[in-house]
Amino acid sequence: MIYMNRISLFIMFLVFLFSVVFGSPFEYRYAPNGYKYVHHNHSESSFQHAHCSSVGGIEEYELKDKTRVDCLTKKYAIEYDFANKSYEAVGQALYYGLMTRKIPKVVLILDSDRIFEQMIYFDRIKKIAKKYNFEVEYISDNLLNIEKRL
Repeated sequence: MIYMNRISLFIMFLVFLFSVVFGSPFEYRYAPNGYKYVHHNHSESSFQHAHCSSVGGIEEYELKDKTRVDCLTKKYAIEYDFANKSYEAVGQALYYGLMTRKIPKVVLILDSDRIFEQMIYFDRIKKIAKKYNFEVEYISDNLLNIEKRL
């Protein structure tokens, strides 16, 4: 009995230690109305602008149905989104690729201070991209030097 209690205590300690060391891959905050949201240091549009201009694309390209491609290049229809919305980005990129006859591309935005924890989302989207034939990459404020641009 004492042996089982020690094992249980040790397991609980490991679970606690794991949660402290690795924590959540996102930083959560609360809005004044009490809703919980994921906080990011920069807006999606700041990443979109920095990356799209660096690849020579057209930002917010409007389609006939009034939806907007985040960035349209000669080759790609690009959708930008944060890791916590990675699955939404896949659907949007596939749709924009279909509508523009360009290769769909998802560009995931990873928070530089949590990049290792968020890589799991990039790896998941890479698997989906391989299966459904679209492209994926990730960016962060470190990769774009976004601090220097703002």
